Amino acid sequence: MRYGKSSWRTFEQGIQKEWLLTNGIGGFASSTIIGANTRRYHGLLVASLKPPVNRHLIISKIDESITIGDESFDLFSYEVPGFIMKGYLHMEGFERDPLPRFIYRVGEVYIEKTVSMVYGENTVAIVYHIKNGQDSANLRLTPLINFRDYHYSSKKEYLNFNKTVVKEEMVTLKPQCYDIDISLFCNGGGFKPIDYSWFYNMEYAIERERGLGSIEDHYIPGYFDISIKPGEEKYITVIATVEKEIKSKDGLKIINDEIERLNGLVKKAGYDDEFAQTLVKSADNFIVHRESTNAKTIIAGYPWFTDWGRDTMIAFPGITLATGRFDDAKEILYTFSKYVKDGLIPNMFPDAGNEPPYNSVDAPLWYFEAVNKYINYTKDYNFVKENIYNGLKEIVSSFAKGTRYDIKMDNDFLITAGNEHTQLTWMDAKVGDWVVTPRHGKAVEINALWYNALRVMAVLSEYYGESSKYYDDLAKKVKKSFAVNFWNEKQRCLFDCLTVNYKDDKVRPNQIMAVSLSYPVVDGDMAKSVVNKVFKELYTANGLRSLSPKSKDYIGIYIGDQYHRDGAYHQGTVWTWPLGQFITAYMKVNDYSEEAKKTAMGFIEFIKDHLNDACIGSISEIFDGDEPLIPRGCCAQAWSVAEILRAYVEDIRNR
Repeated sequence: MRYGKSSWRTFEQGIQKEWLLTNGIGGFASSTIIGANTRRYHGLLVASLKPPVNRHLIISKIDESITIGDESFDLFSYEVPGFIMKGYLHMEGFERDPLPRFIYRVGEVYIEKTVSMVYGENTVAIVYHIKNGQDSANLRLTPLINFRDYHYSSKKEYLNFNKTVVKEEMVTLKPQCYDIDISLFCNGGGFKPIDYSWFYNMEYAIERERGLGSIEDHYIPGYFDISIKPGEEKYITVIATVEKEIKSKDGLKIINDEIERLNGLVKKAGYDDEFAQTLVKSADNFIVHRESTNAKTIIAGYPWFTDWGRDTMIAFPGITLATGRFDDAKEILYTFSKYVKDGLIPNMFPDAGNEPPYNSVDAPLWYFEAVNKYINYTKDYNFVKENIYNGLKEIVSSFAKGTRYDIKMDNDFLITAGNEHTQLTWMDAKVGDWVVTPRHGKAVEINALWYNALRVMAVLSEYYGESSKYYDDLAKKVKKSFAVNFWNEKQRCLFDCLTVNYKDDKVRPNQIMAVSLSYPVVDGDMAKSVVNKVFKELYTANGLRSLSPKSKDYIGIYIGDQYHRDGAYHQGTVWTWPLGQFITAYMKVNDYSEEAKKTAMGFIEFIKDHLNDACIGSISEIFDGDEPLIPRGCCAQAWSVAEILRAYVEDIRNR
């Protein structure tokens, strides 16, 4: 993925594409391809102090200036109110292969900058490769330091540090009122301290667009000066960390180690095409270690989400199984099995020792699909029998008898859940007391998942030598009742949600799960009609609209403050993750024909284009429902990457 000057003819164009690196414990580095930060979440080091949470911005950026003879040039870019610094005009190129590399040229001087994180550490390495011309030159590196929760922003008066110059090549800063050291190392250049210096009023364009605070200050402790002789070629390494020690000061080795690690993941997955390989590397960003459970988990999205039960289960097949990371998959399933309570699994894990929230009706049902996929890939029935099976039994029993949040099986064998005050499905936007998409009662995907869970249990119980009659009989009753209650003859599709007095006929993507799951609850002409309806009214090049544009409640642009954004979140906004389910359903109803495969591959081609946009190499959370489908929300989302990769390898490549 290579970009040149045509990608940053203007500042506004240059900030449209972002890059992301992660460290496997929740920390990350991220910015735009021209190095201008446009989010409060951008930074060279966003450390996870209690993996994968308690994230803090440590290093915002490093501003580079080059002096050649008696003339100086600033290579950095930023926006402050009323002014844009255009250092990007000195950029010749940007590459992401697989690490971000910036290429600058000033006269006959070339500077290449590569960024890498250290896996498993809150450490970032920045390596500068300099090829000098005929004159002496000096490279000045000025770090912009911060220390704050990544959801907020800082002002000068709160940026208080105790500064200690350890030796010429390294400086250590300790934030006041926090027992942690920020260490900065630079080989080949002495550190020159500055007293009482700050960068004022950096402005973040995306936060401004989101109606949030968009102005921030950063602390400047000093700078590193590196002298370069005429004709000299040299490498300069900068290491920034909050670890207790810098284990390696060899920037090139850090870069090579990370490239080898990523290449090893690609080799393990075993795909020979660039698209699949790119998504395998993207999937790695989301598998992280959680300290509170001492196990792997899946981050829902960057830059602001942590791990969620529902997102983990939906993303699970694509992130762990389609990538061949079966040990990670086993660890995740096992961890959730230990937290099954009242037939539910946590919607997120706690970090302070308190009980996790269980406010999700779909997370435990997606757990069955995850387990079934795990068996399909690994044939590891013994692990499931010894560690997972009893938890699955408990979930079915609790749903049938009734459990928290008014979740229970009704007299028609369908699952009803919640009330007018609760949001238990994935369409859970709520602003104050305003439930944006009320879906209490019998939601279509919940009952598709319920049927799927019963069928999974029937197969497992028979395999384990137990009677499958209860699950078989109940599944048949659910399937019959589902067809009677959810079929909307007028629109030739499925109702979205049923209550005692009302059948919601809004056309939403939730109905596709009735066809796409391992055990579809509808088939034949009914399934084809559902797929056709979704294709006709909801499909876009980047995913499925959350509501048909024909609805009076449709909102086509996701923009503005939180009230307006949440009001549009599931009211027309395009989501990528249901596209994976749609591709599966489309292939099923068309009998996996060669013609269907060509059409489905067309769906994938449009996603390939998106990999070069937004967070390059990854897939965004959402897009506007209206054309031109501008990417919004998290720029890298686990279930978006997961579902596209899963559908591609399972349904198109037929792995």
